[in-house]
Amino acid sequence: MNDKEHPIPTEINLHRKSRLLTIAFADGNRFELPCEYLRVNSPAAEVKAMGQPVVGKEEVNIESIEPQGHYAVRLVFDDGHDTGIYAWETLHELGLNYETNWNRYLEQLKAIGHERETALVAGDQPLELKVLYFSYLVQKLRKESEQVRVPPKVADIKGLLEWLRRKWLERGYLLADDRVRVTVNRQFAEPFTRLEDGDEIGITPNSPNPPPPPN
Repeated sequence: MNDKEHPIPTEINLHRKSRLLTIAFADGNRFELPCEYLRVNSPAAEVKAMGQPVVGKEEVNIESIEPQGHYAVRLVFDDGHDTGIYAWETLHELGLNYETNWNRYLEQLKAIGHERETALVAGDQPLELKVLYFSYLVQKLRKESEQVRVPPKVADIKGLLEWLRRKWLERGYLLADDRVRVTVNRQFAEPFTRLEDGDEIGITPNSPNPPPPPN
C-alpha cells in the first residue's frame, strides 16, 4: 500500500467566495478544484446515469463538507445535490486529470449545443473597491485608504496586486506578493480569492520594516 494507490488527504479547505475546494495529499500533490468542476463530475449514481453532461452550474457552491468514515467526504451543493460521495481516490484523480476532464466536459457541452455563461466568471464591468493600507504602507504610499476602479480582467487578489504594483510605479515593489497579506471584507484571502464590486481590501505588510528599494 502506498500514497499513490491510496492517497491520503492532509488538508481540505473550502473557499466559498472563490468557489474553490483546496485539497492537499500526503504524496505532495495539492489541488484547487472549482465547485462547478466537482459538481459536474459528481460520482453520484443518478448523475452518472444521466447520459449527458450536467449544465448550468457556473455559480454553484458547496454548502458543507461531511466526512464519510476515513475514506471519503460528502459534498453538499447549494443547488440541492447532496448524494455525491467523493472518495479520496476520486478527488485525487479529479485533481491529477483536471485539464483532461474539463476539456472533455467542454467538448460534451459543445456537442449538445450548450454554451457556458463565462461572463459569470470573468465579469463585464469594472469593479469599485476600497483599499486599506496598514503599517509602513501608510507612510510610504502617503494614504490610509483609497477607492479604486479596476478593469474587469482584474478578477482576483493576485490580479489586483499586479494592477496596484503598476499603479504605484516606483513604489510598487512594496506590494510584492511575498511581502504582504491581504484580507477581503476582513477575511483572510488567498491569491485566487475572487473579487466582487464593493469589496473592502486590506493590505498589511508581513514585516514591520519596509524593504529596501530595488537597485
